[in-house]
Amino acid sequence: MADTTGGDTDIWTLLVPALLALIAGLAIHSFIIGVNVSDWWRGRSVTPVDLIVTSLAICRIGAQCVITMDLVDCTFLMSKLDSVNLFVMRPIRKILDLSVTLLILDAIYTFFCSANIWLTSLLSIVLYVKISNLHTRLFLYLRRMILPRTGRLIVASLLLSALNSLISQCMYKNVTTWGTYNITKSPIYKYGNDLLFFFMGTFFPLIFNSISSVLLFVSLYHHTTRMKMSSNLSINLETYYSAMRFVSFTFLYKIMFFFCHYFGLFYYHFYSGILTWLCIFLGFLPTLHSSYLIYTTVNLRSQMSKVLQNFLLDLPDSV
Repeated sequence: MADTTGGDTDIWTLLVPALLALIAGLAIHSFIIGVNVSDWWRGRSVTPVDLIVTSLAICRIGAQCVITMDLVDCTFLMSKLDSVNLFVMRPIRKILDLSVTLLILDAIYTFFCSANIWLTSLLSIVLYVKISNLHTRLFLYLRRMILPRTGRLIVASLLLSALNSLISQCMYKNVTTWGTYNITKSPIYKYGNDLLFFFMGTFFPLIFNSISSVLLFVSLYHHTTRMKMSSNLSINLETYYSAMRFVSFTFLYKIMFFFCHYFGLFYYHFYSGILTWLCIFLGFLPTLHSSYLIYTTVNLRSQMSKVLQNFLLDLPDSV
């Protein structure tokens, strides 16, 4: 028999960070949604960036809830076995049946994960056409075409994500029907053809995000350089520097998110194990990006400052 005390310690060592990441994610993403929705309800005009940021927060809440549910479920079920390393979960035959619930969770997570990637790329593209100071015919045409149609592009991103999730589930159903695999998969990482479908769902948005981020950063850099050379001391360059930092941070976040997913998929495919610590990190990574998004957005930052000030003022009374 396995040591029950040691097993319980391993369980809480995993679940406490996962639940803390879930609580932090729900708080940050719900704050973004609440601020934007309340402002729209008061009659403030809706900007393309606000639409994308709100949709992105909703998708990130969904993805983090699903990944935490799956992690908790797998942790408690596999903790009942003897000599199981919960930090590198191995798929056990006939322990986790491939039920309709798991298929639904898998489809939901694939949809939210793909939507997160597409919407992040769309945010970079919209920021590029909105902030960049280019005046070429192609750029002006893209600005006229993209900004007024942001809502349609969000819907298109969600439809592409749903299509990617549907194709992945149908392909997996065919694979299991043929009897190629006889082990249960987790909604977090899938095996076999999931490498192909994850590549299909992330390659094009990653390319769009990379191109728009690099072009925007170069445009802002040259613009700030020319403004410095003009010796105009009345110009405040902090806004441009803030935009450059946000573009760089978003690009690094996207690259890290992409490669962490690929690392988990390759590890699952070749070593038949789920890196639970990587699952927790992937659940918390979008929260870091949303936190930085709050910091760089004037409206969100001011609302967060008010919330923190009210909390600090009420804290002594409660104590």
